[in-house]
Amino acid sequence: MEKFLRSWRQDALNRGQHDAAIYIGDKALALTNSDSDAFWLAQVHFNNNNYARALALLLRRDLIARSTSCKYLAAHCYIKQNKFDQALSVLGEHNPTHLISSASNSRRKLHHLNGHSHVTLRNGRITSSRPDRLDRNEEREREDASNIRFEAAMCYLRGLCYAKQNAFDRARDCYKDAVRIDVQCFEAFDQLMKNSLMSPAEELEFLESLDFDSISVPSDPSVSQEAAHFAKILYTTRLSKYSSPSTLSDATETLSTHYNLADNPDILLSRAEALYTQCRFREALELTSSILSSSDSSSALSSQGMQGRNLGHSPAVYPLHLACLYETGATNALFLLAHTLADNAPEESYTYLAIGVYYLSVSKVAESRRFFSKASLLDPHSAPAWIGFAHTFAAEGEHDQAIAAYSTAARLFQGSHLPQLFLGMQHLALNNMSLAHEYLLAAHAMSSGSSSGSFPALPPDGSGGDPLVLNELGVVFYHQSHLEAAAEFFRQSLSLAASLRCDPGAWVATRANLGHALRRIGRLDEALAEFDECLRVGAGGAGPVYGSTLGGSTTTSAGVGGYEDRGLMGSLHTSRGLVLLELGRTMEAVTVLHEAVRVLGVSGGDAAGGAGIAGTLLSRALEIWALEGRNKQAQFEKSGVDRGKGKGVAKAKDKGKQTLHGGMTPNRAMEKQYGEGNWTDDIIDTDSVVTAEGSETMEEQVEMELDEEADGLLHRALSHVRPRQTTKRQGLGIEVSREMDVEKVDDPADGRLRVSKSTPNRRSPSRRGPGRGRQGDAN
Repeated sequence: MEKFLRSWRQDALNRGQHDAAIYIGDKALALTNSDSDAFWLAQVHFNNNNYARALALLLRRDLIARSTSCKYLAAHCYIKQNKFDQALSVLGEHNPTHLISSASNSRRKLHHLNGHSHVTLRNGRITSSRPDRLDRNEEREREDASNIRFEAAMCYLRGLCYAKQNAFDRARDCYKDAVRIDVQCFEAFDQLMKNSLMSPAEELEFLESLDFDSISVPSDPSVSQEAAHFAKILYTTRLSKYSSPSTLSDATETLSTHYNLADNPDILLSRAEALYTQCRFREALELTSSILSSSDSSSALSSQGMQGRNLGHSPAVYPLHLACLYETGATNALFLLAHTLADNAPEESYTYLAIGVYYLSVSKVAESRRFFSKASLLDPHSAPAWIGFAHTFAAEGEHDQAIAAYSTAARLFQGSHLPQLFLGMQHLALNNMSLAHEYLLAAHAMSSGSSSGSFPALPPDGSGGDPLVLNELGVVFYHQSHLEAAAEFFRQSLSLAASLRCDPGAWVATRANLGHALRRIGRLDEALAEFDECLRVGAGGAGPVYGSTLGGSTTTSAGVGGYEDRGLMGSLHTSRGLVLLELGRTMEAVTVLHEAVRVLGVSGGDAAGGAGIAGTLLSRALEIWALEGRNKQAQFEKSGVDRGKGKGVAKAKDKGKQTLHGGMTPNRAMEKQYGEGNWTDDIIDTDSVVTAEGSETMEEQVEMELDEEADGLLHRALSHVRPRQTTKRQGLGIEVSREMDVEKVDDPADGRLRVSKSTPNRRSPSRRGPGRGRQGDAN
């Protein structure tokens, strides 16, 4: 009868019929009065969330003191009821570290017994070698191994209790001891990795110290070695993606090809995390989207339509998927996902995280902060919730509140370098350079594994660490006027990003920083080359990732697209124009600065404010150009060179007024020379100057040069359309007559020639009448 009742109880438990399992299990316990039946009945109560009934049964029969498994179950019941002090009183406060060495010895003995419990005789028959002794040894070793695993599980429960009490150092030690005692205690290892309780270098060192050879397979001892290797590479995929990119890549590749786990959600998530650290957001988003749209969950939730594809997955995938959606600007997808999770999973922390990310993406910072706070209350150990909560204060310029929130995150997640990095950035914004330097050095030491306080340098293999930390260190040295050191940091950041195969578009700002450092050092040619490379990457040279239209031009770099709202492209043009001015290439500087004003003007928002700087530089460049033209005129007059007068000059004047950068005319009269550095002394209105008969003004000279440049460009363009037709040069440009200009243009509609007539632009220079102002110049 006992055998029948136990079978019935187990069958009901397997089908999830907990009430039936409890009823039948109680009758089996009444008949047998066995401790094992009491433990099974307590487990059924625990699985049915009846923690008080399970605990009462264990206490009533005094099983906690007599059984390691019952002690573990009782402590777990206390933890589920948030009674952490009572759980620690059951578990004790000390870990059985003496089991670390005996655990592996016990498993090796069991493996030896499994492999040699039978011998083959000469006649081919298989018999047992001392069966009674081996059976007793094997049973004792199996019992010891079971007790060791429960001791490791109790170490894990101690870590949970200490983590709930915010004693994170003690929690980390308990988790590490649990994995050392039983390398298959994955819960403890997962807590170490998920909560970033160790730095990336410490994680890698801890993994190498684990005894995976102690893993044994009782049913088939010959595969124990392969099982140990498989468990190690599985654990490797859980490491921080900053520790050793090559090791992580090899592990995921082995699992994908040799073990056919390429489509496993955990392996895909590990790959997506690695891509995210490389700023390859589009590729990471494709992987996370494939996880959410997997057929396993979609078929089970097909009745919910398309919204079901975002449900039924591991909670670990949602924070990364939300971050990828935010980085790629997928606001509509964020809105839909947040609504789906709010309707179907209103009690989960990642639901409120999704809502907070959506509000942050649409610049509703106050609403975003409220939902990030709710997510952190539901899951106090959610790193994305705490980081997002701190980001909302940083977005509003509330640096003190942001520093407090980042400090909390740094205390909760001691092994992550991100809180230290963000703390350094906040102190940098407050101009606290010494504090910023300390936090950034700590962030670099944590991400790369170097000694804290040492001068950052790339590891020999050129991998490891976060390039953003090096960029921020370069910014600190730049503001402290240590330009050579700043340039070195920027170069190290770019080199590390290249070794990690990061998207080049994400590091345009770092390259621009390097250009500014080189410009201030005086290495202008190198600075100009860096700015040119920035514009090349921004124009799509890094490969099409996603497009973003800005003022009629489209850029296709992921990183640049994210920065365009802040006018990075316009600032690059401005910086390039500044370098060209310093190199004395004034005409090129005027063209580039005019493009900077255009880009910054159409960007709108905060970026439009940068157009004032570009506009100021443009006006200075025009003044320098005017002075250079005046110097040329003086040299020409001194050498007796006749520049020509009459109708060509008149035409150049009027035509130049219309074509000089939207009607702007340079200030031509200055009391100081350009070489003295005074650009704005005593500017004379060009329209108040009365020219003598047969002489030219400085304005006419500049406008004539502009007209010559424009006519040269037009002549080269027409030469491609009419390569065999020779144009007669007269005066300033192509062949002209007073009555009409005849141009031979191909009609795109029917291919025939077309003659266009236009009235010649021949107005004589004159002063504007009163009341008309300088509208042409203002436009």
